[in-house]
Amino acid sequence: MKLHILGIAGTFMGGVAALARELGHAVEGSDQAVYPPMSTQLETLGIALSRGYDPAHISADCDTVVVGNALSRGNPAVEAVLDSGRAYTSGAEWLREHVLPGRDVLAVAGTHGKTTTTTILAFALQAAGREPGFLIGGVAEDFGVSARLGGPQVPASDTTSSGHDHAARAAPDERPLFVVEADEYDTAFFDKRSKFLHYRPRVAILNNLEYDHADIFPDVAAIQRQFHHLVRTVPGRGRLIVNGHDARLREVLDMGCWTPVERFGFDPGFEWSARKLREDGSAFEVARAGHAVGTVEWPLLGDHNVLNGLAALAACAAVGVDVAAVLPTLARFHSVKRRMERLGQARGITVYDDFAHHPTAIATTLAGLRAKVGESRIVVVMEPRSNSMRLGAHAQALAPSLRDADAVVFLARPELPWDAAAVVVAVRGDARAVADVDALLEALGTLARDGDHVVFMSNGGFDAAPRRFLAQLQAV
Repeated sequence: MKLHILGIAGTFMGGVAALARELGHAVEGSDQAVYPPMSTQLETLGIALSRGYDPAHISADCDTVVVGNALSRGNPAVEAVLDSGRAYTSGAEWLREHVLPGRDVLAVAGTHGKTTTTTILAFALQAAGREPGFLIGGVAEDFGVSARLGGPQVPASDTTSSGHDHAARAAPDERPLFVVEADEYDTAFFDKRSKFLHYRPRVAILNNLEYDHADIFPDVAAIQRQFHHLVRTVPGRGRLIVNGHDARLREVLDMGCWTPVERFGFDPGFEWSARKLREDGSAFEVARAGHAVGTVEWPLLGDHNVLNGLAALAACAAVGVDVAAVLPTLARFHSVKRRMERLGQARGITVYDDFAHHPTAIATTLAGLRAKVGESRIVVVMEPRSNSMRLGAHAQALAPSLRDADAVVFLARPELPWDAAAVVVAVRGDARAVADVDALLEALGTLARDGDHVVFMSNGGFDAAPRRFLAQLQAV
């Protein structure tokens, strides 16, 4: 089969491309915005990539066009596909039809932390010898790719249990495992359901639920309905791993639940709980039903990552992994690119690249860094780029989310439809807005000083600003 993937440089569609290539299909694609790390992965895989959505980029011998959810009616490539009568599908549906059959799916859903939790889960299953397949919304540093089919299963003693009954045991299930980042964003221009409804997981992690994606959801209740549709697809033999602190997720379960639920969080009364051994979250104790399982020491920071790790460990147990045996391996975990990725240090200034773009994720990420660096200055460089950010849905919450920053530089491009000045005024520390990346780099050149930690935050390419700034420091 030959595929053309529209939107191939996106993190999800780039993963679909990698899986299709591994299955032996011929793959080509096109996209408007192309930047690392996904562009690097596609290049490494030898996948032909065209810039722009010119219909001529779609080869005449393509059997199917896979359409990314960033494309809508009016796009020239979409219109050409419809007019030609070509076969087309969505990335999520292609995954459902060609990769997931015969596999037990572990899906990671939530407003925040999906990519990191998915990566932890895949890493832990790999450490347990389960050789999982996966599709992650970013390039996992420990795997070097964002997606793979996975290998044959190595049966493990099934340690799943219901509630507090640790004596319960079941025969190991030898079906191959596939871990997928389960996004609530819609599937395609012709399928407005959330992508995660295509995956039909055996185990689903519900990490958290907040209002986001203002371009497609009118309110948080609309998102909750999609999450409940996901809950409806998880079988009775499966497991729901749910953040016990999240009131909106409790409301989702109150709509109806037919699957055993295990809660995770900092409350020792939950089925899975964590007790921090270091304030920055780099070490914590894991307990199951109040009984100590072991200790994690790892390079990740922040309460949010403690919860991400705890959720992943609970999901591992749900498919028969001995969690206590896996805990020591997390010391070697390297997360995923662009999740507080330390790019380097020059002139005493440490530079990070981070994907956080929702106020809650921004706040928790910076709180973790603050606990690590103490009184050292934190400088945040922010691009309000997500659809919700551009629409102003998070404008009021943005300044409070930056409370741990000592200085902030906003990239307020001329096309930003809301005035960043009100946010700048409300920020606790030194804050300013600039109109383009050149002005941003110039401002940072005078603002940053020895001992600072400079964190770039954007869910886009940011015109390569993080690496350009590091190179600027190194050139002096």
